[in-house]
Amino acid sequence: MTANDSMEPAAAAALEKRANVIGVGLIGGSVGMALRSQGWHVSATDADSEVSALAVTVGAADAAGFDEAAALTVVAVPVGQISEIAADALRRTAGVVTDVGSTKLDIARAVDDPRFVGGHPMAGSEHDGLVGSRANLFEGAMWVLTPTEDTDEGSFQLVRSVVRSFGAETIALHPRMHDQMVAQVSHVPHLTAASLMCLADDSSIEHRALLRLAAGGFRDMTRISAGRPSIWPDICVANKTAITKGLDDLIERLQSVRGAVANQDRGALLELLHQARVARVNLPTGFGLADNMAEVTVPVPDRPGEIAAITTLAAELDVNIFDLDLTHSGEGRKGVMRLMIDATMSERLTGGLVARGYRPRVRSLE
Repeated sequence: MTANDSMEPAAAAALEKRANVIGVGLIGGSVGMALRSQGWHVSATDADSEVSALAVTVGAADAAGFDEAAALTVVAVPVGQISEIAADALRRTAGVVTDVGSTKLDIARAVDDPRFVGGHPMAGSEHDGLVGSRANLFEGAMWVLTPTEDTDEGSFQLVRSVVRSFGAETIALHPRMHDQMVAQVSHVPHLTAASLMCLADDSSIEHRALLRLAAGGFRDMTRISAGRPSIWPDICVANKTAITKGLDDLIERLQSVRGAVANQDRGALLELLHQARVARVNLPTGFGLADNMAEVTVPVPDRPGEIAAITTLAAELDVNIFDLDLTHSGEGRKGVMRLMIDATMSERLTGGLVARGYRPRVRSLE
């Protein structure tokens, strides 16, 4: 758990709170604004030098250019470019590097460095590009972090604390699990919305009034298809396996629906619609502090990957960690991790920890 020696300069630089944002579109610009609102000095770079200058003008950065003394670098470029740019930032700084890409496994494999912490904010806007950026974009949003067994704990804690300062909730997932889940809830829905929109557009050539008849439901379902098309080929290439599996599952489900409609199977249709309604009504709207909190303390050995292992386990068990602290022991190579969770979930988490060989203890915070 001891921070990598390369983290010592980063820790010193963190006192000055200096950061780079590479790529200042909607997400990068919003990250820059959020960092500045928390007292960070932000330097911005973009493939288009005019955009870098504009970032300073609109308040997304303090300066244009790359700061080699930065404690944190956020890479906010298209997925296909992240690995190369993140690796370059790791070479040029002694600080922590994270990204905001919507696929993680290929990047985690390519950027094998303890100071790299993969990330993905589940946030967006109807507005595209830097002009749509705002400091509060991430408030209440879910921000996935994807540490691996080699991730430096100090690096993970820095990224997590910064993200939480934006008002976002964090969840840690293994990069492979992230890609599988995001394919289901983001990538496949986007391609489905795009397909529906194209289907309507094709029909509108023959029936010109069609799109004028598009009601709220159709507009809600297809809203995400208005997103920037240029980022999606890279996403689909990087997450090909999970996306094709999700599309196969969707096609199978639609075939089942088609059969129920063709056969006038009212029971099957009602069952489908009822299941969907219940699931939609119970869709989580975010995490808030529970009324009854508990502190779970976990003695951990002093070795890389402990934070990643425990936070990923909590995510797999659907246990939200509201706060996390790691204390190193002066005696031997060990420490104690303290997790604040909903007390009703403490048995689930401690059971999972015991199954992994840990010896957790629970204390009520009532």
